Amino acid sequence: MKTVQISLNSIDKVKSFVNDITKFNYDFDLVSGRYVIDAKSIMGIFSLDLSKPIDLSIHAEDDIDTILEALKPYLI
Repeated sequence: MKTVQISLNSIDKVKSFVNDITKFNYDFDLVSGRYVIDAKSIMGIFSLDLSKPIDLSIHAEDDIDTILEALKPYLI
């Protein structure tokens, strides 16, 4: 598992983020304070405080480099 910080500070960014990670067959969790949300759930993402950076937990052992490359626009 790898954890990175991302920023989703606009509606368009949230939509493209969800589209990008649904291409991968791994689990992704967004952690904001005490809340843990499935990162593939667009409604769940909008329940978070998007003005602050969010921790993204990537539950994958391999393909990490490919995933991080796809997530580059959102990484802090």
